[in-house]
Amino acid sequence: MKVIGVIPARYHSTRLEGKPLADIHGRPMIQWVYENVKRARNLNDLRVATDDARIFEAVERFGGKAVLTSGDHTTGTDRIAEVVQNMDVEVVINIQGDEPFITPTMINEVAAPLLEDRDIPMSTLMHEIDEAEFRNPNTVKVVTDALGFALYFSRSPIPYPRNRGEQRALGHIGIYGYRRDFLLKLTEMSPTPLEKTESLEQLRVIENGFRIKVVETTAADYIPISVDTGEDLDRARMLLADRG
Repeated sequence: MKVIGVIPARYHSTRLEGKPLADIHGRPMIQWVYENVKRARNLNDLRVATDDARIFEAVERFGGKAVLTSGDHTTGTDRIAEVVQNMDVEVVINIQGDEPFITPTMINEVAAPLLEDRDIPMSTLMHEIDEAEFRNPNTVKVVTDALGFALYFSRSPIPYPRNRGEQRALGHIGIYGYRRDFLLKLTEMSPTPLEKTESLEQLRVIENGFRIKVVETTAADYIPISVDTGEDLDRARMLLADRG
């Protein structure tokens, strides 16, 4: 079964222009992501999908593989679908290009359910979060059923801690695995009410009656930083410097 990882990367970002090329200790951020995930044993291929020649050329310079896509896509999912629509692959991993601390273990974990069960259309990851993250609307929370399939994703604290007991707070990690055919089907679905309300694209899947398998990552060295602002970039630089 062929598995491809695709990293969507666009230059124009409202809060941090050109962030895939942001320098982190002598390497662009996209290179940190690419080189980390390339070590995942479950990946047969890896591409960066971009509509910007500067990102394309930067990836080529460090020895990665990039694809120039249309500039009309509104989401990274659409950009990935363009890359794989004519490829002979079965599983597609959507990897965020602004998470320099992503690990190969996480790529293996999100791919595993799709490799083990052909009836699962989509997978993603979660991890335990603290109280501050639980209350933070920028941290997406997830709750699952007894079999590990998502019941809901929200920016609100879920479940509401009226009688929390031993219920752990779980945050979503925005890495997705799809069966290729399901990914192409997903991009043809219209945005749904809950998706638009929460601004969470994965809710489109649930609202259309499909299941998402959610795996709790075991990657102890993962640091959940998504670089969206200059402050995030400074923090990523500091943490990588501390790691040597």
